[in-house]
Amino acid sequence: MKTQCLIVDDEPLARSLIENHIAKIESFEIVASCDNAIKAMEILQKESIDLLFLDIKMPTLTGIDFLKTLKNPPKTILTTAYRDYALESYDLDVVDYLLKPITFNRFFKAIGRYLKEITPHHFANNSRQNNPGYENFVTVRSGNKNHRIAMHEILYIESLKDYIKIHTYKKCIVPKYKISDFEKKLSKFPFLRIHRSYIINLNRITAFSSTNIEIDGIELPIGISYKEKVSSHFNNI
Repeated sequence: MKTQCLIVDDEPLARSLIENHIAKIESFEIVASCDNAIKAMEILQKESIDLLFLDIKMPTLTGIDFLKTLKNPPKTILTTAYRDYALESYDLDVVDYLLKPITFNRFFKAIGRYLKEITPHHFANNSRQNNPGYENFVTVRSGNKNHRIAMHEILYIESLKDYIKIHTYKKCIVPKYKISDFEKKLSKFPFLRIHRSYIINLNRITAFSSTNIEIDGIELPIGISYKEKVSSHFNNI
């Protein structure tokens, strides 16, 4: 399932820029785009919105005042040309606060924060829906212990010849596996081989370029033979 987005901004160029950024991410789609909070309220009453891109300075009702009226707001990324509202915005538990003009790199970091917030619930639910009976964890043996690892905890997997190093945000585990064999175990989940030595969790990406992918601040190289595959996935990376 794709992440359903709503853009609210009274500036047409600002809306267009966010629309272009979203279009580069295959798993996100725009449900609607409008220029004021009143129209946004009507859309929220009719549509299921996962992520709201909300401008702060708008006529009639500001983005922050609008957000305060919502009992169960969707995850929200605020967009503005003004720094003055940053402190107040974080009191509203927003995902991120983007200053205009919004570059794609900064936009993508905000998307990474959104994915990090929703991953445990979203990832587990999607895994069960798409793969009935297929649990959202993997069990591997390292030393004299069997380790049960939740898929959403994995950041990336690194090849060490006949072993792999599974990097999670809690710890690292080194079981005896060839990376190609472990790749098969991950085929039903959002993981991508980007290098002969690396498999990444797509939900943990915080930034990327044509040569590297950043996972929670760690830069990993994209292998030459994997560039076409990676580029295809990110829709003109």
